[in-house]
Amino acid sequence: MLNRRKVLTIFAAAAALSLVAAACGDDDGDTTGGTTGATGTTAEITGSLTISGSSTVEPITSLVAEQFQGLNPAVTVAVDGPGTSDGFELFCNGETDISDASRQIEKEEVTACSENGIEPIEIEIGLDALTVIGHTGNPIECLANGDLYALFGPESEGIDTWNGADSLAKKVGGNDGFPDQALTIVAPGEESGTYDSFIDLAGIEDIALEQGVPEDQAATLRPDYQISADDNVIVDNASGTEGGLGFVGFAFATNAGDTVKLFQVDGGDGCVTPGPDTVIDGTYPLARSLYIYVNPNKIAENPALAPFVDYYLSDEGIASVTAVQYVALPADRLDAARSAWESASASA
Repeated sequence: MLNRRKVLTIFAAAAALSLVAAACGDDDGDTTGGTTGATGTTAEITGSLTISGSSTVEPITSLVAEQFQGLNPAVTVAVDGPGTSDGFELFCNGETDISDASRQIEKEEVTACSENGIEPIEIEIGLDALTVIGHTGNPIECLANGDLYALFGPESEGIDTWNGADSLAKKVGGNDGFPDQALTIVAPGEESGTYDSFIDLAGIEDIALEQGVPEDQAATLRPDYQISADDNVIVDNASGTEGGLGFVGFAFATNAGDTVKLFQVDGGDGCVTPGPDTVIDGTYPLARSLYIYVNPNKIAENPALAPFVDYYLSDEGIASVTAVQYVALPADRLDAARSAWESASASA
């Protein structure tokens, strides 16, 4: 199971040396183990990096950082995953070099960054199937948007059994016939980009407004569920509680194996199973992009930052996306991300 938080440690010296040796023989032009100057000698990369933000993206960045440190033993990288919103707050205050994000930066966050002289460099690094999970004994296979609203939405406060959501689900275009089980929801809170993505992609706000919910409450979830910033806690609830329910990034759901049920989602065009194929072809309703944001002001002052991002976007680094069970960008979008970084870093 994936760890949400960790401060990464350097590989053993022997492993590091072998990786550096391999990097020195690399002919693909990727930045791996130091930088080569005009004399042809390799300069050792030194420094430290601080990365925070999305718990969804954290496993990808942690693996990239582990590999990068193995190639560059004089660099330390700290990676944390308190949530996308919390990460952007730190980033826009100039406290981190990179912010992991499971959604795009919002207007007010751009303003906060701008007030501190930071113009974030946005880099798309992968795709995710935001996944609704429950107990394996749950007889329900597919949840429509109306069902998700009835279970999670702002009008669901006080509903403490699955079948208690039947009437609201039917009213908003979902299905009835939920099981007679206690409903125990553990899911991300407002600090999480996954929270925002779920509300947007599942149409929670649109249904709420149609229901007459006040505008300032429409883009929210019910206030009476257990909030956790730890995806493993969300998985544990779904796997260990008969009426458990929650939502996480695809990697956490997949790595839970057969201990949880992955619900299909019907966004209006039929039930679709979360997975790489349905994310890439656009049929899975809760598909989203994953990002890193780079502080351009720190590129010149931190000699480890640009090489780290170069490595992140190299073939070796970006393979971490699929290594931890997320979905790789199509080739044209990866090329666009690399070009955007090359242009932005050159002018920073």
